[in-house]
Amino acid sequence: MQFQVPQFIEVQDKIIGGILTLRQFIYLTGAGGLSFLIFRFTPSIYISGLPIIVIMGFGLALAFYKINGKPFIEVVEAAFKYSMGSKLFIWKKQDKVITPSAEQVPETSVPLYVPRLSDSKLKDLTWSLDVKDVGKRGN
Repeated sequence: MQFQVPQFIEVQDKIIGGILTLRQFIYLTGAGGLSFLIFRFTPSIYISGLPIIVIMGFGLALAFYKINGKPFIEVVEAAFKYSMGSKLFIWKKQDKVITPSAEQVPETSVPLYVPRLSDSKLKDLTWSLDVKDVGKRGN
């Protein structure tokens, strides 16, 4: 028995006149209805003209505009989440003055070899292994 596997599950069906998807129709109808309400309840077309243009432009962008293959609504959602969410700035450097206390200074200090940038990678590796061994001996 063979089953047919759906191939294009991400593609929405064009159901409104064969041109628009249901989502596009809802965006355009909502923008048109809100624009009509603004036109109806403002005293002059000159006052309502700019808000109507902005709302219809936003509705058209929601319905048809894509940024890098993503629908405009996803970009608006990501921008909203970014602007409202908390941000952690870890790249801002803060100057800290550290003064070692008597507990932090070891009684016997072992001289460490600090590699230069021009040394080989093998010396860097041995130095990092030596540093880990010194830490274990101190405990």
